Amino acid sequence: MTNDKAKRPKRPAPPTGPLGGQRDSKRTKPEWADGLRQLYDSVLNEPLPGSFADLLSKLDESDT
Repeated sequence: MTNDKAKRPKRPAPPTGPLGGQRDSKRTKPEWADGLRQLYDSVLNEPLPGSFADLLSKLDESDT
């Protein structure tokens, strides 16, 4: 019999550091996180420009 375990490559270690591994629920958010969320929300709440609305309606018409 051969030793299959000796032939298998080792698994890489789990990632560590601020971007890897499991999230630590006790860790605080970075300083910029709230500002980024506010910016994202403000962009979502902006009205759709008329030219985009016209383009979308033309694309919808061409699909039918």
